[in-house]
Parts: sequence; C-alpha cells; structure tokens
Amino acid sequence: MLKSIIKLFGALNANVNPGEIAHAFSCGILLGFMPKDNLLWWLVFIFILFIRINKPMYLIMTLIASTFSPVMDDLFDTIGYAFLTIPSLSGFFGTLLEIPFVGFTKFNNSVVMGSLLCGLALYIPMYFLGRLFVALWRKHITRWIRKTHLAKAIAKLPLIAKITEMAGE
Repeated sequence: MLKSIIKLFGALNANVNPGEIAHAFSCGILLGFMPKDNLLWWLVFIFILFIRINKPMYLIMTLIASTFSPVMDDLFDTIGYAFLTIPSLSGFFGTLLEIPFVGFTKFNNSVVMGSLLCGLALYIPMYFLGRLFVALWRKHITRWIRKTHLAKAIAKLPLIAKITEMAGE
C-alpha cells in the first residue's frame, strides 16, 4: 500500500497525463460506491484494470468512496428501487434474470443498482473535479507544501529518505 501511495504522489507531480489520473478518480468512486459482495462489482473491477488509468489513484479512491458508501445506502436504495420498478423495463429485467449467472451480479438489488447509477451519473463531474485537483496540486499545493517548515523537517528524517529512494525506482 505504501508503494501505491508513493507512486500516486509521483504521478501527481510527474509528467503523467492528468486525464489518466482524473479517470482513475472517477472509476474509483464508481467502484467504491458499489457493494462488494456481487459479481457485478468484480466484473467492473476487472474491466477497469484493463483501462489505461493511474492504478494507485484508482485503488485509493475506491477505498475512500467505500468508506462513505454505507452512509449513502438509503439514497442508493431509493434510486435503485425507482429504476428497477419502471414498468417498461420489468420484462427486460425478468429476461436478464433467466440468463445463467446474471443473477450473481445482483443487479436486481436496489442498493447495487442505485449505487451503480449514482456512480455512473457522477463519473463526468468527478472526472472534471479530478482534473481540477491535479491542476491545483501541480500548480499550487506542491509548492506550498515544500515551503512549509514541517515538510522541510520531515524531509530530513531517515525513513523519508528511504521512501524517496523507493519512489525513484
């Protein structure tokens, strides 16, 4: 985990495409909102691993969004129930349930469907928020952090020197 965090900070400060970091930001939120006990989560997780994004940001944002998702379960349940009970889609959902293994995705669970829909709806806004974060980080925050007395003191610690050496690998 420490190596992932080091790579993330390296990517934030390096010449990595901000779009890769922003997509990872959005994908992490999408996946973090979803309950982890179903096949749909695993399919989305594996699919996103094949996309060219910043993997450390993806994993960190998944963990962060996962901590907030239980608080939002009532919202996910309401949205998922409203979507799953649309009369014109009931035949389609019934057909999907008859297909082998599709039931393991638990798409018919209102919390799973609501969290997926919320994650998809937030994808574009979170992408732009991620790009804004990267731009602010590179332009302002990094310089400000390096100038603080605390950062200068921490940089002199032997453990930090070891971490800096790991980041250079």
